[in-house]
Amino acid sequence: MDNPARNIALVPPPDRRQSETALAIARGTARLLRSLGFSCISELPLPSGRRADLVALNERGEIWIVEIKSSVEDLRADQKWHEYRAHCDRLFFAFTQDLPCDIFPQDTGLIIADAYGAHMHCEAPEHRIAAATRKQMTVRFGMAAALRINRLVDPQGHADFWE
Repeated sequence: MDNPARNIALVPPPDRRQSETALAIARGTARLLRSLGFSCISELPLPSGRRADLVALNERGEIWIVEIKSSVEDLRADQKWHEYRAHCDRLFFAFTQDLPCDIFPQDTGLIIADAYGAHMHCEAPEHRIAAATRKQMTVRFGMAAALRINRLVDPQGHADFWE
């Protein structure tokens, strides 16, 4: 007898919004962030209605947002990244080594990544967020992570709450 639980994927399929390059950058960047003591979640909806590419949280409650850029055109077309700063302690751009560093804003950190890893090219300046914002982001992070795990365990039992 076929068990339907065996057909549940451990990792959800890609949503096709990101290019292969962006997915590779996200993977390598998440590996770097984990090595720095952060847990990461991708595509987290923010209170502003925007969606951050990667949000990282560590045991001290620090929140970093990483905006992934796969091309010069991707950066030039993006006018929303300024809004992310209100939701994090540090803001970074992650990109491949094929892009020049000097095209990115000077008041952000830079991470150079590929599918297998990443390195911090320059640190982001710290701008601590307010306690109420930190709580809101931490709860949002935890709820989104728990809902994603629940969807893996029981895909038919959970509506797309965050979508």
